[in-house]
Amino acid sequence: MDLSFEKVENLSKSIKVIVSKNHTFGTDTILLADFSMPKKHEIALEIGTGCGAIPFYWYSFSGPKFTTAIDIQKEACSMVERSMEINNLKDKMEVICADIRGPIDGLKLEGYNLVVCNPPYKASNCGPVSVSKERRIARHEHECTIDDVTKFAYRVLCYGGRLCMCQRFERLCDVIVSMRKANIEPKKIRLVQQRNNSVPKLFLIEGKKGAKPGILGMSTLLIEDELGNISEEMKRIYKFYGEDKYGR
Repeated sequence: MDLSFEKVENLSKSIKVIVSKNHTFGTDTILLADFSMPKKHEIALEIGTGCGAIPFYWYSFSGPKFTTAIDIQKEACSMVERSMEINNLKDKMEVICADIRGPIDGLKLEGYNLVVCNPPYKASNCGPVSVSKERRIARHEHECTIDDVTKFAYRVLCYGGRLCMCQRFERLCDVIVSMRKANIEPKKIRLVQQRNNSVPKLFLIEGKKGAKPGILGMSTLLIEDELGNISEEMKRIYKFYGEDKYGR
């Protein structure tokens, strides 16, 4: 295994995560991790975990009772496994290399309180496709569609369990329709904008398995303030991870 392109990044004062050129994370990952923050007693699962930044973010500040991280790529799973060892979290996490479109040994159906996914943003037939297999999987729906995510989430969520996702604003209708087809009712939505006078670029959404219709629109999350500086809420979300980046 070639580890020459890997590095260890501080996610907080207490948690480190192994990243590489193929498996890293961005602002959208941190936004989803904060939006979906599980309670201490809950059991959580992430689809397409990559380097595992979302569950490691959770465990920076308490974390759920247990987390299952799933990815189809062996390289990503190896990185998460080794990050678990670095952070002494092997009693709190497991990583499974599997395709959610098929059967997965060891998963308890209707056994999870929370499922999260930061899915590929582009449909398989939309836009230029990367020559890198890893980036192609991360950016286009070649291996995992929105429907794949919602169908799988319905199978593993307990009644009333939550599915949280981050997607580009242009896919809003696709996500809502897919959730409802899978009997996961959209309950909360939050738009993400660069600044107050810009258009939404992303949205965060939470659906509940078996819930009644009725969605709550949350206040818009602004990345920057009116002066172009990082917003106060983004400073809160980044917490320790943003200290060096924003000079706090």
